[in-house]
Amino acid sequence: MLALLRDMTGDHPCRPVLVASNDPEAGGLARAAELGVPTAAVDHKPFGRDREAFEAALTERLEAAAPDIICLAGFMRILTPGFIARWEGRMLNIHPSLLPKYRGLHTHARALEAGDAEHGVSVHEVTAELDGGPVLGQARVPVHPGDTPQTLAARVLEQEHRLYPMVLRRFAVGDRTPIRL
Repeated sequence: MLALLRDMTGDHPCRPVLVASNDPEAGGLARAAELGVPTAAVDHKPFGRDREAFEAALTERLEAAAPDIICLAGFMRILTPGFIARWEGRMLNIHPSLLPKYRGLHTHARALEAGDAEHGVSVHEVTAELDGGPVLGQARVPVHPGDTPQTLAARVLEQEHRLYPMVLRRFAVGDRTPIRL
């Protein structure tokens, strides 16, 4: 999220209008506020299993900010098809694997358990299929002998910070040509 915010200056086709989180304690909210970006926290916990009610509250905040594009970064909630349909074609997500491999959680450990020689990160459009939308960019990193999920995650994170801003710039001007790093 910070890499995106820091990149949205100068000739960038986007400007941040809101950083929202489902965790009122998320560190990114304070960091965004320090950069002068409006923030909102919609805690999912009071909604229990009622995902639609949580998403309705989140949608209110989003609609008030009127974003052209929504970038998910560290948002660890599965969104309903209704929410996704509302923002269809305007929502991106970053996922720590070379999709379609390792959708969902624990991607670094799964890559290591499988003995993969490389791992990486993907930025994709959000669709109703979990981590299944069109891939707009990928960056690869080698898996080193002795890697742990943490050491691998650290190298992937470096690529996340490079890739996501690049994809957003292109997506904002209508270019959906995949980037490969």
